[in-house]
Amino acid sequence: MHKFLILIFTLFVGFNSFSQNTPATNESIYDPFALFSPLSVHEGDMIGRNAIGSPSNMYWQNKADYEINVTLDDQKNEISGSVIITYKNNSPQALQYIWLQLDQNLFNSESRGQARMPATGRSRYGDANSNFNGGYKIKSVKIVSENKDANYIVNDTRMQVRLNNAIKPTGGLIKLKIEYSYNIPNYGADRFGILPTTNGNIYTIAQWYPRMCVYDDIRGWNTDPYLGPSEFYLEYGDFDFKITAPASHIVIAGGELQNPAEVLTTEQIKRLSLAALSDKTVIIRSDKEINDPASRPIAKTLTWHFKLSNARDVSWASSKSFIWDAAKINLPSGKKSLAMSVYPIESMGKNAWSRATEYSKGSIENYSKRWFEYPYPVAVNVASNVGGMEYPGIVFCGSKDKDESLFGVTDHEFGHTWFPMIVGSNERRYGWMDEGFNTFINSLADDDFNNGEYKSIPPSGKEIAYTLFNPTSEKIFHTPDAMKERNIGVALYYKPAFGLELLRNYILGEDRFDYAFKTYISKWAFKHPTPWDFFRTMDNAAGEDLTWFWKGWFIENYSLDQSISSVNNDATKGALVTIVNLQQMAMPVLLSYETMSGIKGEIKLPVEIWNNTSEFKVRIPVKELLKSVTIDQGQVFPDINFKNNSWTTQ
Repeated sequence: MHKFLILIFTLFVGFNSFSQNTPATNESIYDPFALFSPLSVHEGDMIGRNAIGSPSNMYWQNKADYEINVTLDDQKNEISGSVIITYKNNSPQALQYIWLQLDQNLFNSESRGQARMPATGRSRYGDANSNFNGGYKIKSVKIVSENKDANYIVNDTRMQVRLNNAIKPTGGLIKLKIEYSYNIPNYGADRFGILPTTNGNIYTIAQWYPRMCVYDDIRGWNTDPYLGPSEFYLEYGDFDFKITAPASHIVIAGGELQNPAEVLTTEQIKRLSLAALSDKTVIIRSDKEINDPASRPIAKTLTWHFKLSNARDVSWASSKSFIWDAAKINLPSGKKSLAMSVYPIESMGKNAWSRATEYSKGSIENYSKRWFEYPYPVAVNVASNVGGMEYPGIVFCGSKDKDESLFGVTDHEFGHTWFPMIVGSNERRYGWMDEGFNTFINSLADDDFNNGEYKSIPPSGKEIAYTLFNPTSEKIFHTPDAMKERNIGVALYYKPAFGLELLRNYILGEDRFDYAFKTYISKWAFKHPTPWDFFRTMDNAAGEDLTWFWKGWFIENYSLDQSISSVNNDATKGALVTIVNLQQMAMPVLLSYETMSGIKGEIKLPVEIWNNTSEFKVRIPVKELLKSVTIDQGQVFPDINFKNNSWTTQ
């Protein structure tokens, strides 16, 4: 994604202003009331969420615990096994039915997601011409507590279980056991898949068990189908999972290994112990050991047992081709975690995956210090055929990435630990609340890592204005499924991130922004915030009514065009500059000037100058003629037409 964003600006660098595709105008279309009117909130009854954007004492959240036991068949490329789900209803309502997500059904040729794939060209999320026989094969669904078969239906990527006995409110439980299998896609919508390598396939496994839909105080059951672009909304719970794989494989997961003596050699256990104490990367299994039978216990298959607590998902990877290394992660509280990387021989190298653990360690230590402490016992980076995908405690990144690209994708995917793994927003509906927020924190990490080794110069507002506001651009608030695929990178990733940078650097300032942003993270850690909770938290913790910003930047797709209309250049009274807001977005004004004798100055005007007018007059405090006046000389704001931002004397 880091490289993708650079590509976006390379493609559009030739467009200096929006007016190259849209006729420039000096007539303002700005309506102050449309931007500054109060922001209405319509979602939910808000009883569990208070006016300052925090969970109230009436907030509730359901819980889903999982016991999973599956087998990987590397001859059939199949997963089979069972999951026992213990679901706790903390809501004040009795539940007569429950809904589960069956994400693998996306890869059934009859799914809604496959039906909407383009007949020609390529989509990141699938292939309309694929004949792959995917999707869950459900063997049985039983209500364990009643010892009987469940009454259920499957509709696309959802399963409804209809209950004879409703789950009681405020603490009622149900235990459900599902036996299932599915074929693993080679390319799982850029979220998981199978990567062939010289020494064997790498299996990255995700969305591998039926998962509970979220029942919340906003929409009740969240049953939006999985179509590919929109990601996930999941309940928190505890995971106890076992994976049986060929003994030649190393299995790595986003959880803590419970039985190392059964699945690792004595030497590997010793090396892991050393890595847990080392800030330098320690090799657990080298490239020279991949084909050495002594690097694996003697058996046909082995069962790996993992646990992870208070998480919204789990994922894993398996291969006989893995090089494996690890290093200690130092956390602010004094706790430790373990960064690990697994990759094939093809990916090793000092400018490639041999530095992956260093990147993972640096990313997690940085974000833990800046925002909120990393909550998991491990942080695993897996080389795969996935461009970049995140799960609690484990990420999948491209096996061919090197240098800045590998750092960028590693940092981005582990940044998702904070959004949406810790702050559990609804990615299915509000992709910007994880991708955009994460891209924002990534922009600071570039400067932080290794004394700025990969520090880059961000594009100016002039360079990116066309990208953000070209005629085909879309609102951030659109769901990912409803967006044109070509717009997802800008609308979900870069525009919300750039907006937060503007808030931090030019509207609130670092201190107020960072305090408010950390307040949001801490208040909503391991909970389910809405966009309105985020807006309220930022407004209250920063002490600023940012309605105009949330509305113009996030909810609508308003563009910005500040201009200098005229200058009354009077040396005796001080020059009078008339500025105009031509488009519907507004921003603070940075007005720079220079006199004929070379005196320079800048006047900073708050955004409130625009709350009842489209035109504003500014007196320049000088007693001589002006030579030039410029709005936003540093080009920090994404003005769609910088040509009308300057005035010079004739």
